[in-house]
Parts: sequence; structure tokens; C-alpha cells
Amino acid sequence: MPAPLFAPGSNPLRISISTFARSLALAITILLSLFRLASSAQTLPSPPVLAEKTDDGFLVPHLNPSFSFPKDHGSHPGFKMEWWYLTGHLFGPINERFGYQATFFRRSGSANPAPSGSNRFRTDEIHLFHAALLDTRTGKFVHAERLARTGWESHSSSEQLSVRIGDASLETPDPSIERFSLNVRLDEKTQFSFSLTPSKSLVIFGENGVSRKGDSNTAASWYLTFPRLKTEGSLKIGPESFQIRGETWMDHEISSSQLTESQSGWDWTGIQLNDGREIMCYRLRHKDGTTDPASALTWVDATGKKSHFRADQFRWENRGSWSSPHTKANYPIPALLICPDPDTGETIELLIKPLAVDQELDGKLSGLAYWEGACEVLRNGIAIGSAYVELTGYAGDLSKRLR
Repeated sequence: MPAPLFAPGSNPLRISISTFARSLALAITILLSLFRLASSAQTLPSPPVLAEKTDDGFLVPHLNPSFSFPKDHGSHPGFKMEWWYLTGHLFGPINERFGYQATFFRRSGSANPAPSGSNRFRTDEIHLFHAALLDTRTGKFVHAERLARTGWESHSSSEQLSVRIGDASLETPDPSIERFSLNVRLDEKTQFSFSLTPSKSLVIFGENGVSRKGDSNTAASWYLTFPRLKTEGSLKIGPESFQIRGETWMDHEISSSQLTESQSGWDWTGIQLNDGREIMCYRLRHKDGTTDPASALTWVDATGKKSHFRADQFRWENRGSWSSPHTKANYPIPALLICPDPDTGETIELLIKPLAVDQELDGKLSGLAYWEGACEVLRNGIAIGSAYVELTGYAGDLSKRLR
């Protein structure tokens, strides 16, 4: 027998009115919430329209660029600065684990370089190289830094990927094949040579092809990334030699201004999850420690599809600190990244934990000290991926150098 619609002795009309009142109140609450969200969205400041050039005459990235490869893997001399940045997690034949970084920087001092055919050394263009290797068996961290003016000691081609600083190089051996070669000599005892082949398509981060970095009309970059490069090659550490395999993350950023005057640095991570997805996240920090609204987080799914999240949709929290014995800077590591998972819609927490705490590049040559380290990614205590983390501005304000 079906249950009665109303309890014995109750007044159906009174119950109907009460139910209607509760439903009306709920509907009003929902409408007010939607109104507040809409009002909030309308008051969010829009980034200014990008300038065509900086005050000193360098180009500014424009929206909806049309890239042509292999040419755009190379140098862009009309922009003040650019870098090719590689980090990777490598394994030896019996699962020895290593982390590596190699970054080639190009910076122009003048938007009007010496004309072609003039003295090749009358140039304001310089190249800077940073590299490091972590041996997780011992925790030993070896790093190197080189600086050279364009000429005999350094160059970067604008026709294809070919950049060299001293005895370090990143090149495309055959421009018709999308494969790269990286050769690095850190010191007399440490060197590596890798072949890098994309196992996932190129990703262009940012909205409308441009990654905004602040409320300035010039603080922006073109941000091109291979989130997974199959990595194979040889590694030499002292008397030991290894044939290695692994994966590399490669960024190529092209810009003329990366920070605004109010910013001091950034916290960045590139995460490679075991399920085939990646996360790229950067938190731009103001000098007072607050997060700039231009900060962003992007998921890349297994097919290469991107899901973009604004600064107010994720949190980067400190879960410890390490004080450098080299520069006395304090770096907030490990870090906790709290963000939505676009596949499930739930908010997840990812602990990014360094494989060794002492992974600081002390910047004795360039004056740019920062922490750049190989990490593992944990969820609920279980390792679900690998990452590299970059922490800048803790050993000195970077804003003047990157404007």
C-alpha cells in the first residue's frame, strides 16, 4: 500500500504553502548568487590592450600569432629576450634516477643592432647559459653558468633551432624532422648528450596565443611548449657512464618584458602526471607577497586539449622552507597546489616535494640566483607524477632585469 501523501491530521494547504515558500527562498538565493557572480565578473579588471612595441623599441607579442616551424623554434631578434628551457627526469639501466636542467637565454641590449656586414662583435646581444644535474643516489647537485656576447663564443639562428654558448648547444640536426639534440658539459667530470623527440604535440599557452604576465601593456610572452619529449642518450659523471632514458619538458618563451614594476618574481611548475596529463602553473608575486591576477594554471590532457584556470581558481601554498647555505635566501619548498581537476570537476591537492632540497643555482656570474629543482608529485601520499619547480625573486628582486 502506498504511503499517505500527508500525515494524519495535517493541513495540506498549509504544507503546500510552506513548501512553496522554501522553494521560492531557494530560487531567490540562487538568483542572488548568480547576480553576485555576474557583478563580480563585470568588475574584474581587463588587461590593457597590448602595445606594438616597448618604450625602447622592442616588439611585443601580438594576439593570434601564426607560427611557422621549424623557423619559429629559432631566435626572434626583434624581441628583447627569449629562452629555451629544458628540464627532465632520467633513468639509468638499473633505475638510477637523475634530474637535469638546461636553459639558453638570449637578450638584446638595443632594438637597433649593428647593420649586417659591420663588425660582428659590435653587438649588444648576449647569451647566457644555465645548466644543472641532480644525482638522486647521492643528492649531489652540479650546476654551471656561462655568459658570452654573440660572436665566436655564442650564437642563435633565426631560421631554425640552433643555439650555442661555448660547449653547450641545442639544435635541430635535420630541420625536416622534429627532433632536437642537446649537448652539455657542466664541468670536467659531468656531461650529457641527449636526443629529444616529441611524444606529444606542441602546446601554445595563454589566451589568444599570448601569455599575459601583468597589468602592463608590454608584460606578455609567446609561450611554446613541448610538454613531453622522449629523451635518450648518454650521461657521464666522473668515472661512471650511463645510457639513459626519460622525459623532458621544453619551453620556448619570446618576450620583451616579463614582469611589471610591482612584481618581484614567480613560482612556476611543469608537472608530468603518470596518467598522460600535464599541468603548467605560475604564480606571479607582488613585492608585498600577494599573488598577481595574471597568474595562471593550465591542464593539458592526454590528447593535447587545454583547460585554463585563472589566479582566483587555484592556490599555491607553502608547506615548508629551505634556507640556502650559498646565498642565505629562503625558498618555500615543498609546495601544495590546490586546483580543479577538469576531468572530474573536483578540487584536488598535489604536494610537490623536492627529490633533494639543495637545488639552487647561485648566479655568481649573472647575479641571478634561483631555485630550480626536480620534484615528485604526491596525492594523498601516493606518487602520481614528476615535476620541476622554479622559484625566483627570493634572492633578490627580478623586476628590473625582466622589464
